[in-house]
Amino acid sequence: MESLEKANQILAEFEKIANTNTAKSFDPKDGFKVGVDLGTSSIVLVVLDGKDQPLFGAFEFADVVRDGLVVNYQQSVQIVSRLKQQAEEVLGFPLTAASGAIPPGTVGNNKRVVANIIESADMAADQLVDEPTAAALLLGVSEGAVIDVGGGTTGISVFEKGQPILVVDEPTGGTHMTLVIAGYFQETIEEAEQRKRDISKERENFTIVRPVVQRMAEITRQALLRQPTEPLYVVGGAAYFKEFEGEFANYLQQEVYKPVYPQFVTPIGIAMSSHIIFPQEGE
Repeated sequence: MESLEKANQILAEFEKIANTNTAKSFDPKDGFKVGVDLGTSSIVLVVLDGKDQPLFGAFEFADVVRDGLVVNYQQSVQIVSRLKQQAEEVLGFPLTAASGAIPPGTVGNNKRVVANIIESADMAADQLVDEPTAAALLLGVSEGAVIDVGGGTTGISVFEKGQPILVVDEPTGGTHMTLVIAGYFQETIEEAEQRKRDISKERENFTIVRPVVQRMAEITRQALLRQPTEPLYVVGGAAYFKEFEGEFANYLQQEVYKPVYPQFVTPIGIAMSSHIIFPQEGE
C-alpha cells in the first residue's frame, strides 16, 4: 500500500530525530508546522517543514491526561513550554502557533482546554482535530477506518471519500493494560507501567493484557457493525506490541494494518493539519 509505505518513511525519519536534541536541515522558504499531542502517557511536540517532512521531535512521559481528559493543567503547560523552548533552541526560530488534538466526540470546555494549554505555552492555537482524523492525515486514509488506541481510550473513525462518517470513542486503552499487569503481579501502577514498557517482557505482558486487546477489538467490531469498511489501520502507543494487529485481525476476521512507530502517527498527523508558518513572521 503506497500511502502506508510513505507514512512509514516519515515515521522512520521522525523516530531518528525524536528526543535527540537535533533537527533536520531546513529551507525557511518552505515554512514549518507544529503539532502538540497531549497523550495519556506522554506529551509529544512535532515540527514539520512545509512539505510535511520531520524537522524536530521531542516528548516527555507524563501523567496529565486520563480517559482523554486533562487532569493536571499546570504540568501540561510546563511540559509543552519545555518542549517548545527546546525546539526553538535547536531550530533557531520561535514557534508561534501549534495545532492540537482531542478524543473523538470531545465538546465544550474539555475541547477548549487543549487550546488553552497551547496558548498558555505562548503559542497561538491553530487547528483542533480529533485524534483518529489526525492519524488519517499521515496515513492518507480516504476510505476505511483508523483505530487510535491511546492510553485512556480507543477511538475509531470511519472514513468515506476522505470525510469521517462515524466516530466512536470508548474508555479502554493502555492504562487499562497497566492496571491488569499491576493486578497480575500485585505491584504498584508505576511498577506495572515500567514493566509494560520493558521490551524484554513483551511476550509475557501481551499474554496478560490479551483480554484488554480483545475488548478494544470488540469496541471496533461494534463500530464496524454500524458502518462496515476496509482497510483498517491501528495506531497509538498502546498498539506497540508486535502481536497487537494480529490479535485484532483474528478477532475481527479482517486484515489490520499497523504502521511502524504507531505512537508517533497521531502527533505527526496533528502537525500536518496545521497551517504553514514562515520563520520571519515570528522574528
